[in-house]
Amino acid sequence: MTHPQVLELAGLLRERGWMLVTAESCTGGLIAAACTDLPGSSEWFERGLVSYSNAAKNELLGVPTELIAAHGAVSEAVVRAMADGALRHAKAQVSLAVTGVAGPAGGNADKPVGTVWFAWAWAGRLESQRQQFAGDRAEVRRATVEHALRGLTQRLKSATA
Repeated sequence: MTHPQVLELAGLLRERGWMLVTAESCTGGLIAAACTDLPGSSEWFERGLVSYSNAAKNELLGVPTELIAAHGAVSEAVVRAMADGALRHAKAQVSLAVTGVAGPAGGNADKPVGTVWFAWAWAGRLESQRQQFAGDRAEVRRATVEHALRGLTQRLKSATA
């Protein structure tokens, strides 16, 4: 079933003739899957990169290992580098990146389970945001997909307003 947010996002990207690339860690490709559930998504979805490990973030997206070591994989610095790297490694004009702690383990006092960093890049802009979601692993991942898609849609809509 097509995610309701994807229909609006697809229209906004088609209007501009833009392609989207996703860089996902904690969602493991769920955002790309939501996008490609829509028939005709090849008109606006260029690729999805799942960079689950730190090595993948470095190799697929060019995120410096020093940046990950200094800030941790779940950080604003890393998610921004993921969004930027996704654009550099794809033929797309828009990127969406997520990294977080989906649980049930892996959290700590600074980054508890449910902590997710988002970044959206388009038209020379790069915005990031931290969210804290409640629930089990599936609920955190579902909320992350929803927030990522809604966040990109809102940003693209406000860019034309």
